[in-house]
Amino acid sequence: MTPEQRPVPSEHPGHPEPSDQYVQSLVRGLSVIRVFDAEHPQLTLSEIAALTALTRATARRFLLTLVEVGYVQTDGRLFSLTPRVLDLGFSYLSALGLPDIAQPQLEDLSRTTGESSSASVLDGTEIVYVARAAVRRIMSVSISVGTRFPAHTTSMGRVLLAALAPDDLAARLDRAVFDARTPRTLHTRADIEAELGRVRTQGFALVDQELELGLRSIAVPVIARGDTVAAVNVSVSAGTFTVPDMIDGLLPPLQRAAALIAANVAASRTR
Repeated sequence: MTPEQRPVPSEHPGHPEPSDQYVQSLVRGLSVIRVFDAEHPQLTLSEIAALTALTRATARRFLLTLVEVGYVQTDGRLFSLTPRVLDLGFSYLSALGLPDIAQPQLEDLSRTTGESSSASVLDGTEIVYVARAAVRRIMSVSISVGTRFPAHTTSMGRVLLAALAPDDLAARLDRAVFDARTPRTLHTRADIEAELGRVRTQGFALVDQELELGLRSIAVPVIARGDTVAAVNVSVSAGTFTVPDMIDGLLPPLQRAAALIAANVAASRTR
């Protein structure tokens, strides 16, 4: 996908309408940072202006400001992020504490199952990966800490959505875009709400090739002191595990890992 074909990033994706405290220039500056991704690590001024729906002059001012404070670099034509951008996410992850707590359990889970495992949290209508133990790459896209996916298409996202209070869930679904990523993706609100009801009842979510063909995943919530603080999953190739095999063989160790993470999160909050 070329930069011209990529969707323009929303100034406030998955969030309510701006309030009287809304600082538009800050949001636009952040939108400039967000246009860079793994497929487009370098962009021209014209491409950035088009992707952010800013004028070239405005985009240039934001870019040069970001260059001065060290978040963006340029060779005079192409712009790219610098490693300093990682500080923005690292501050959140450090305060959360979850990555350090979850990582050892995910690694044990991956050793036990022979499959990749991950932890994520909910941000608006998306999940954000905060920890991961990868055994092999089974998706066409690379997943790492910070990767985002639409929550309704993923096992972890469905677990997290199912845990929300009704009003909160309704508000998030109001803002969601139900695109079908594969022919198997649930992409109507009614179907997704029905599936979330099943997830809520059974205590886990299983997604069968809805995020990507050939990929299955199973997820459970991490519940600490009565609150769902995250979700963890195991993802597999559809050719290695049937759905019943995943429930029989992967769900029990996944639940144990989630319980250990939850216990450690709860303990960390009492210190």
